Amino acid sequence: MFRGRLLLLLAFAIPVVLVSLVGVGGYVAFTKARVDPLTTADAIVVLGGEHDGREAYGISLAQQGLAKTVVLSDPYGAGDPTMKKYCGASTSQFEVLCIPPLPSTTRGEAMFTEDLARERGWNHVIVVTWRYHLPRARYIFDQCFDGTVTMRPTPRAYDFSLVEWEFTYLYQIAGFVKAGVQGSCENSASD
Repeated sequence: MFRGRLLLLLAFAIPVVLVSLVGVGGYVAFTKARVDPLTTADAIVVLGGEHDGREAYGISLAQQGLAKTVVLSDPYGAGDPTMKKYCGASTSQFEVLCIPPLPSTTRGEAMFTEDLARERGWNHVIVVTWRYHLPRARYIFDQCFDGTVTMRPTPRAYDFSLVEWEFTYLYQIAGFVKAGVQGSCENSASD
């Protein structure tokens, strides 16, 4: 009888502890992630993902004079109305490049940024992504990009349920594990 209750208690307690650890750890690692101060750079690189204002934010940074080139990751395909709008936003002040990442991941985006940096002599880029992706994007860019990276979140609020927060944190943790397994971009032209 006691053994059955103990097993039932453990069956309940272990998931609660794991969910709590992911929630608290995710909050500290992702919600409170370091945001770099803005400085001028060679380019602004806007990572793909949800159209959550990141493209407009990247363009606004260029309009403020922080870089003369905006690179928009474009994994969406030719019919995407948001990308049509922003890919044509070049002005006399800055140019906008729209590039599909290969592979269509943060790693692919870091790799095309490194290629562009070599071609164009860039040493410093501002990377724009969503708030909870900053630490993982920083880690991947550190693996794949030889220059200086300023990480900036898209300025917006996130109204997630507890389940959505848990999923968000677990997704980012899994992405970190994948990036760690993949290692440096120097050793993998096919990743």
